[in-house]
Amino acid sequence: MQYGICNLSIVPLRLEPRDASEMVSQVLYGDVFKVLESRKKWSKIRLSFDDYEGWVDNKQYLEIEKNAYVQLISNEPCYITNQVDCIEDNISKAMLSVPIGVNISALTFLNHQYDGVVNTVTPNKNQIIEIALKYLNAPYLWGGKTPFGIDCSGFTQMVYKQAGFKLLRDASQQATQGLPLSFIEESEPGDLAFFDNAEGKITHVGIIMEDNYIIHAHGKVRIDRLDHSGIYNVEKRQHTHKLRVIKKIIT
Repeated sequence: MQYGICNLSIVPLRLEPRDASEMVSQVLYGDVFKVLESRKKWSKIRLSFDDYEGWVDNKQYLEIEKNAYVQLISNEPCYITNQVDCIEDNISKAMLSVPIGVNISALTFLNHQYDGVVNTVTPNKNQIIEIALKYLNAPYLWGGKTPFGIDCSGFTQMVYKQAGFKLLRDASQQATQGLPLSFIEESEPGDLAFFDNAEGKITHVGIIMEDNYIIHAHGKVRIDRLDHSGIYNVEKRQHTHKLRVIKKIIT
């Protein structure tokens, strides 16, 4: 088994081993993973955080030994809290721009340094809405996980991650987690609402706020109304998503 770490800012994780393939997610600075299959130009990887799989360009990660992998996944996570900041390479003095939510616990291993504000994680549900608001107006991007572009489940996963909780990657996967609630009135800020399509498949997720509002990624990260039917967009004067279930992930 081979292992790797992302030493770049944002790397696309693709469905197939080619540049034109769909981006299913992103690998962020400091993410570590197992290499399941290695080809001349591409590697199929499995991320340690959520076991998500996909293909990355071999030029866009650093190979590491198993003992380093074991040590890195045991490190206490430490996240950048600014929307975007810079890390400096101690040798070349080159600067690397990194987005909010990257784990910089591997700084010493990568011989990089960072002088900004970080958040050492103490699991706290009360942080969820505060973190979510930092992504407000981030454009929607299928497979994205940063303020430069993010999808609905990437948004919920990254917010929960920085608050000290683990979500799976896709909305349909996240819907298998937590305890279902019978009514919106039972929900609290930070709970997740899931929405389905005409075929009954979970296709969307958002974070419940106070007073029947929801923050979610749809066109951009935005705040809309939530009722028993689903998400109501005041600008369009219509419901845009049909409510399927509300889950309390953190009890």
